[in-house]
Amino acid sequence: MTYNQNNNLSTRSAFVAIVGRPNVGKSSLLNALVGEKIAITSSKPQTTRTRITGVLTQDDTQYIFIDTPGLHRPKTKLSEHMVKAVTDSVAEVDIALMVTEPSGPIGPDELSLMESFRARNMHAILLINKVDLLQEKASLIKRIDEFSQLHHFDEIIPISVSEKDGLDLVLQNVRKYAKPSPFFYPDDMLTDQPERVIAAEIIREKLLNSLKEEVPHGIAVAIESMKEREGRPLVDVEAVIYCERKSHKGIVIGKNGAMLKKIASEARAEIQSFLDVKVNLQCWVKVREDWRNKENLIKTLGLS
Repeated sequence: MTYNQNNNLSTRSAFVAIVGRPNVGKSSLLNALVGEKIAITSSKPQTTRTRITGVLTQDDTQYIFIDTPGLHRPKTKLSEHMVKAVTDSVAEVDIALMVTEPSGPIGPDELSLMESFRARNMHAILLINKVDLLQEKASLIKRIDEFSQLHHFDEIIPISVSEKDGLDLVLQNVRKYAKPSPFFYPDDMLTDQPERVIAAEIIREKLLNSLKEEVPHGIAVAIESMKEREGRPLVDVEAVIYCERKSHKGIVIGKNGAMLKKIASEARAEIQSFLDVKVNLQCWVKVREDWRNKENLIKTLGLS
């Protein structure tokens, strides 16, 4: 903590929820703002399953970003937990960043978010992502007008996460809502996620990016063991990949184990980079039918 001469707290903190429907770039935005990859990304919807906290400390201000699952209509117990993570996050923050795309219909999930902002009388900034893909500026003006008619946002900022365009402006505006307080995390901390959770998510990301459409949402990853080998700069990681169906297990393993070897190899390289130490990764595949509707398994996997 730092104090000024009048003995008043001179550091500030802002809690910020990143919300929106699936696949609009929320996790990519979190990674770009923090400056490191702490949340997995995929072209498949509902990649993020739980709240992920990212931390950015700049001078006297600490930003605590909470990445949330995409708001959607729940169909399983897991989906219910995911939606609850969104609503709980919105209730606890100083400001929300609602991420959307520059085209397409404004759906019921986005309308529900805007209604929650009004009900809580909370600050919200609309971020229109992927503007680098627009052919005409007129369509952006139309998009801004569409949302302005539905809700009075504190700011509407066009951005491109992939091009890192507009992110400085986002931080400048979020800083307005920071409140005097001690820092909640060390200056150099980027996330509160344990290493084993990040390792499990890295493996799940490789699964998402390699498997067929019908498989990924029925998959979860648990790290059974993560230990540094005595006397050697090597970490042994044992992971279990859970599937909902036997047929999915075969797809994950692949012919002669080729798919599982590919996924494990890609994951091992990224986990090594993250931990900055050599990693021996062993992956097993098990079937747990309908696990997304079983509260005990959801809790065991840390998804509640």
